[in-house]
Amino acid sequence: MPRRIVNFAVRRNHMKYISGILLLLAQAVCAQEATTTALTTGLKKHIGYLADDKLEGRRTGSKGERLAYTYISKAFKDAGLQGNGDNKTFIQAFEVHDGKAISADSRFRIGKNNLKLDDDYFPLSNSADGAFKSNAYTVIDLAEQLLANAANPHFDLDEYIQTSVKTAVTQGKSALLLLNNSTIKDNLSFDSKDKKLRTEIPVIYLQKKYAVLLTGNPEINVNIHIGEKSRTGHNVLGFIDNHAEATIILGAHYDHLGYGEDHNSLYAGSKPMIHNGADDNASGTAALIELAAWLKKSGLKKYNYQLIAFSGEELGLFGSKYFTEHAPYNMSTVNYMINMDMIGRLNDSTHGLSIGGYGTSPAWSGIMKPDDPFFKIRFDSSGSGPSDHTSFYRKDIPVLFFFTGTHADYHKPSDDANKINLGGELAVINYIKEIITTTNSREKLAFTKTKEAASSGKNSFKVSLGIMPDYTFSGAGVLVDGVSEGKAAQKAGIKTGDVLIQLGEHVFTDVQSYMGALNKFNKGESTTVKLKRGTTELTLPITF
Repeated sequence: MPRRIVNFAVRRNHMKYISGILLLLAQAVCAQEATTTALTTGLKKHIGYLADDKLEGRRTGSKGERLAYTYISKAFKDAGLQGNGDNKTFIQAFEVHDGKAISADSRFRIGKNNLKLDDDYFPLSNSADGAFKSNAYTVIDLAEQLLANAANPHFDLDEYIQTSVKTAVTQGKSALLLLNNSTIKDNLSFDSKDKKLRTEIPVIYLQKKYAVLLTGNPEINVNIHIGEKSRTGHNVLGFIDNHAEATIILGAHYDHLGYGEDHNSLYAGSKPMIHNGADDNASGTAALIELAAWLKKSGLKKYNYQLIAFSGEELGLFGSKYFTEHAPYNMSTVNYMINMDMIGRLNDSTHGLSIGGYGTSPAWSGIMKPDDPFFKIRFDSSGSGPSDHTSFYRKDIPVLFFFTGTHADYHKPSDDANKINLGGELAVINYIKEIITTTNSREKLAFTKTKEAASSGKNSFKVSLGIMPDYTFSGAGVLVDGVSEGKAAQKAGIKTGDVLIQLGEHVFTDVQSYMGALNKFNKGESTTVKLKRGTTELTLPITF
């Protein structure tokens, strides 16, 4: 064969080879674009549904929550996941403490006059229970104190009432009755969320028109009982069983604030508004659904995969804490947990991505690098923080927490679906996929305890006690769910299970008032901490 013919044949075969490569590349690009489009479409659909007004803010225990968990359950089922919740369903129910409630059989009668609860009277929320007939009671008209202190910004009506209770008890009285004959509002009501310590005798507020009935000190017939009320939240559990020894958990909370009934909204208006929570956290839930479908088709078999949509997060990590204490398998078999909370508002200019839990395993530093070509990553070593991964960290499980940052719509009715950065969220999901794929070829990750998280959110504190509060605790005080090594609490002898009730002279009844007390101190100062350990009350010296 002539040489020029041979060269022509070679060039022709070479061109066919190059054309084949280009065709394969084009097909791969088209396939990738199709996958990206499908994923973006899925995210938009899920967020659009979960953040729709008809779900009324997905408040834990509400009709909106039920619509949300029904949607998520179907999505898990359609993806081919198994339910490993209650009775092998996708649902895991749990109780949420919902404050106090006045018993329906409560009564208050003055002589022969039966008064109607709420309309005519109500006990204060920290009132003692009582069932008796007596004319040994104290009546206080708040008008005198309200008028005398109308211009006094330091007057504390609650403190005045507590002092009056102590006086009545000293005098041997059975009850304290309050009324207000002035036109100054006292703002007293039955606050179901109140955690103040209960008084020693019943304290009952009367509408002022009934003051005349108390003329002559008639007998009162009292039956007051204030109990606990609760509602039911629902986690959604989907499982991919690869018959492996260990399990990787992916989670995101799907509950939000409803109309702000639980007083956790930052909305300043007076008209109740639906808080749709598109970023917080329909964004993370949508990612969870798409990752469930991807994992089922991925061919990754070294580990089992647990997908969990948590409820009760906005109330204090109720759902995730319940899962870790009622998991369908031994928690020691969990490899690691990835939590996605607010990943829908990536800034297109900065590409800032926060990843918490970086210090919970030595493996993370070998898997994730700060010099990412797309994201500007801020790593936070701490395993604890204001979201559901904290519950897993407290079980000695490595965690990661993905978060694209807070914004002006946080915990407001304006957190809507049209503000979600779908492309940015897609990039976060792809990053998480790379982590999952990488760990598929590795053994179970080692766990490392981390230092206490830096102060987050709007509050900053001058000192740290070094405890992890149990946000689900319904009693008065702060239940210690964990103690950080080397911090003030451990040095003072505070232990997990203790209930803290006072720092120095500052008494507190819940996490919020505890934080207020904490902020009264400076680094290096010493004081005392009062706590309950079982039935024993202790006072320990502590230095910040």
